[in-house]
Amino acid sequence: MLASGFISALEKFIPSDQYYLDPADCYAYAYDNSRKIFPPECVIFPQTTEEVSQLISLCRLYQVPVTARGRGTGTAGGSLAEQGGIALSMERMTRIIRVDVANRVLVTEPGVLNENVQFAAKPHGLFWPPDPSSAAYSTVGGNIATSAGGPHAVKYGTTRDHVLGLTAVIGTGEIIQTGCYTTKGVVGYDLTRLLIGSEGTLAIITEATLKLTPLPVAKGGLTAHYRDSVSCAHAVVNIMRHAQGPSALEFLDTGSLSLIRSRNPEIAPAASHAMLMIEIDGTTKEVENITEQLLLACQNDGLLEASACTDIDQLWKARKTLSPLLRDIAPKKINEDIVVPISQVTNLLTGLAQLSNHYKLKNVNFGHIGNGNIHVNLLIDPDDSRELERANACLNEIFDLVIQLQGTLSGEHGIGSEKRAYINKELSSTTIELMQRVKQAFDPDNILNPGKIFPQASLSSK
Repeated sequence: MLASGFISALEKFIPSDQYYLDPADCYAYAYDNSRKIFPPECVIFPQTTEEVSQLISLCRLYQVPVTARGRGTGTAGGSLAEQGGIALSMERMTRIIRVDVANRVLVTEPGVLNENVQFAAKPHGLFWPPDPSSAAYSTVGGNIATSAGGPHAVKYGTTRDHVLGLTAVIGTGEIIQTGCYTTKGVVGYDLTRLLIGSEGTLAIITEATLKLTPLPVAKGGLTAHYRDSVSCAHAVVNIMRHAQGPSALEFLDTGSLSLIRSRNPEIAPAASHAMLMIEIDGTTKEVENITEQLLLACQNDGLLEASACTDIDQLWKARKTLSPLLRDIAPKKINEDIVVPISQVTNLLTGLAQLSNHYKLKNVNFGHIGNGNIHVNLLIDPDDSRELERANACLNEIFDLVIQLQGTLSGEHGIGSEKRAYINKELSSTTIELMQRVKQAFDPDNILNPGKIFPQASLSSK
């Protein structure tokens, strides 16, 4: 329970309409897309960097945990107030401070939606490349906290590649500025890239300077259908060998196609058990040339058909409905965003099929295969304890397979609480200890999103 002294001090600088104390009000901030529930004791809606600074100083004084939130669209539990305390919602910090066309820069507060950044940049012929499927709902701050990616990361990279600088508040309440306003700058350590993907464990981001990119002149699309996932994976390797490759390359397995056909029956032939959605952008001539090259790259013995697509936007709309449709198969999904090198995609898909068959689990796979990033969905009944036990054992072996194939446990969702038990599969104890020392430098009292990322045993030993 929050101390009365904390509440009294809070009331002196935060107006009453900027915080909730009633548990019923706070409950709306108790969950994210991981479907876990951890109610905070208080929800606060800061509107300035100075308010965040004062608040963190107060929380440090009273040793109150602080968990920053965007709109709660994350899947890894990163925005859950597991240890109670404060849920710091950034949803009212929604100013786009500046669109600087000459320098291709947009300066924004963290509560601005990804989609609204695109709306602000588009009239100037620019865009911000990170495009998670939650773009219409997720915030810039949340995108930065997890280094969000999306389909177009295969050409443009993830959030980490498109942020020039940050204003943030560290665990002492002090305000820091990182990075610079220019695309070149090598003064000191790169704290900007350190904060990106740190999931609110090092600092609270209150302002971001984003690097914008010119919109492509033209876009084109292809679809390719295969008899099986292995043939499809071989095609991906061929496609990614081209110097001028796709701007997006998405994979749908047979389970994914069955779900989408239930709403969009025309999207794939009945014999298709794996599909590639390919987007190409550039000048009109480049789109024409690359389309011809990639149509040839799609060819192999397992190909059923490949053709240019006249309505790429309709395809993306169907693709974005996929994740919610998984609830039609099972009440719970264990959703992971593993990544392997392109050359290992065939081995990954083969291994996933073997493991799901071995553990007798429904499994639907799709994702940004041009980056080797596959979203694995183990579909289970959470009330079936034996099935849940099999799913956890299967997940453990999936992570072992990923590491064996020189991959990584998370491409864009982050670690949060959902994957912290597995982080030592990828990182050595020395690396984890160094990360914890960095955490201590930024947050000496461990009040910023405590308990996230690091294995619990590792934390308890400190």
